[in-house]
Amino acid sequence: MRVGIDLGGTKIEALALAPGGQEIARRRVATPRDYAASLDAIAGLVRELDRVADEAGTVGVGIPGTVVPHTGLVKNANSVWLNGRPLGRDLEERLNRPVRLMNDANCFALSEAADGAAAGAHVMFGVILGTGVGGGIVVDGRCLLGANLIAGEWGHNPLPWLGSDEWPGPPCYCGKRGCVEAWLSGPAFERDHAEHTGLTLSSREIVRAATGGDPGAAATLARYHDRLGRTLASLINVLDPDVVVLGGGMSNIAGLPEAASALLLRYMFAAGARSDPVATRVVRAAHGDSSGVRGAARLWPASA
Repeated sequence: MRVGIDLGGTKIEALALAPGGQEIARRRVATPRDYAASLDAIAGLVRELDRVADEAGTVGVGIPGTVVPHTGLVKNANSVWLNGRPLGRDLEERLNRPVRLMNDANCFALSEAADGAAAGAHVMFGVILGTGVGGGIVVDGRCLLGANLIAGEWGHNPLPWLGSDEWPGPPCYCGKRGCVEAWLSGPAFERDHAEHTGLTLSSREIVRAATGGDPGAAATLARYHDRLGRTLASLINVLDPDVVVLGGGMSNIAGLPEAASALLLRYMFAAGARSDPVATRVVRAAHGDSSGVRGAARLWPASA
């Protein structure tokens, strides 16, 4: 049995997979905004799945950051209470077994490349649009980590082609301004709506209002579409993947992949008039919100 853990900003999800990839059981709890409590929550979920399956499974954990190899400490996590902590070692002590950690967006990308929306693709880019914004790159079934372990971290590039009303951009937790994450995360979407309309609504409420014909909400959604189209075009200019897979809570917005695709030609590199269609497909994740946890479980081979 393989156990996957998706350590998100708002929830921790655990999944047990049989050797053939079938789901045995899953559990979810709210994420404590505290390091020790997060360790306890993960350990509790793993033990619960062990009891359900009547065996101790391998454990893979997707985290909102990465682990520095020579120190074992977490860095670059937007769940900032994880930064500087030996998460892997501490979990191994609690669970009395090896634990493998990987960036959550990489786990998501691995899952979608293995048997999801990008199955069979040569190069795919997996996008997380949720509490934060992240990404992962998979080439021929293998995750590209990069020399600094930040390959795919498009959320901490600046939003491209800023309008005069967007400069210098909102502050980001990383210490810079105008990051893609500060424009395209769920909280950023809600903030943008509040700044333009004076109304504080949840992401779902904004989308519902836009669908119902509210002009302020429709304008907020149109700005979001345009900003996503810009950032994906910039990404395609560099990586030129076969498939871009959208995941995370914001990817559930109806029509989002289609809206982003329609805007790519406006921003992608094309010398002169362009008549050829964009070859890169933009699609929603096949496994939805469960893709990251499935990828975390797959950090161990089925035979482990």
